[in-house]
Amino acid sequence: MSQNDDEQRMPYQLDMPNEAGVDIVVPDAIPRDERVWVPQADNVFFRPLCLNASQGYWVNVLKVTKGGVLSRHRHPQPVHGYVLKGRWRYLEHDWVAEEGGYVYEPPGETHTLVVPDDVAEMMTMFQVNGVMCYVDPWGKQTGYEDVFTKIDMCRAHYEAVGLGADYVDQFIR
Repeated sequence: MSQNDDEQRMPYQLDMPNEAGVDIVVPDAIPRDERVWVPQADNVFFRPLCLNASQGYWVNVLKVTKGGVLSRHRHPQPVHGYVLKGRWRYLEHDWVAEEGGYVYEPPGETHTLVVPDDVAEMMTMFQVNGVMCYVDPWGKQTGYEDVFTKIDMCRAHYEAVGLGADYVDQFIR
């Protein structure tokens, strides 16, 4: 079926389904306001982009401001990452995730994230599906994160820095 140029440039003319969700558009994924970064650990912060409570995943930018070992963890679902700045690696692999690079982490893998000491700042956008289980070197669980703990962290932080606990609501679907 061919369309003339006017039809090709015409937006969709029918109503969207009533059940369709609401878009999230974040014009400043790397925020100008430092209060948007939620502290996660010493020198580790995240900036939520989408906290999908109905499907159990989250998308965020992880920022690390000093080299070192971040965490050893396992995922029961896939994780996708895109390195925006700096570089990092896993102790369990010989590859390095560098600026502009994409990483796919398969379900069930356990890895220890390390930012090299010569990296002043690392930022990576991650989509994490399901749970992130923190483990010791022998696989014993020491903690976890899921979309609901992320939401709780955001609410507490945004309330404390004056943005209001409901600031996080714009990212929740």
